[in-house]
Amino acid sequence: MSRIKEKIAALLALATSPNENEAKAALLKARELMVKNKLTPEEIGEQKSEKVVREKVNVTCTAMTDSWAVSLASIIAGRHCCKAFRWKQYKAKTVYIGFVGFEDDFAVCKRIFLYAYECVEIRCRQIRERNRRAGCTATEIREMCNAYGAGFCSGLQAAYDEQDEEHQEWGLVLKVPQAVEDSMKDMNKPQAFGKIRADGWRRKFVAAGYAEGKAFDPNHCLDSGAKNKPELM
Repeated sequence: MSRIKEKIAALLALATSPNENEAKAALLKARELMVKNKLTPEEIGEQKSEKVVREKVNVTCTAMTDSWAVSLASIIAGRHCCKAFRWKQYKAKTVYIGFVGFEDDFAVCKRIFLYAYECVEIRCRQIRERNRRAGCTATEIREMCNAYGAGFCSGLQAAYDEQDEEHQEWGLVLKVPQAVEDSMKDMNKPQAFGKIRADGWRRKFVAAGYAEGKAFDPNHCLDSGAKNKPELM
């Protein structure tokens, strides 16, 4: 059994490869072996760091501005064996986003989240610049950006759901380790955060965000195919 664990650990290490095809093939094979041998992520733990990291990242938001970042963190954390959390000082409006996970999982989760966040922010900067020139109000522009961010999160979740449907065996490896769950017992249960309007004229921003969220690839910047992206008015 120890040789099987070593093989799975090696495949999981390959699963972090920047080569998308190689990473997916390695992850699928690792999951196949784990299911076949009835092994959980914790039982492979001897091949990876078991130190649980709880750390804020350099991203903040409020209930009115960029609140979609909270959903983005939760969605991405769930795909990398981590948990997302938000923290704020007493009576403060600004929320800090963070993650909890094993060292290796945390590092990957943080990197992908920050990249996805920056991709959304690039689009939001474009929305702000274009619509300021068009004479839109600050409130309208904020709602445009929030709608786009919410759409991006929905698209990303839809892409993940399709992957889960295609590869139902992924559930075992994507499970958050019990040690990570236990480390969050001192935290309050997450509650709904912010309210984003997605009605009326905002729908086109939701749709644009959804399309790019569903096509999101951590290995390719969204701007690389900007000419083929939905137009943001």
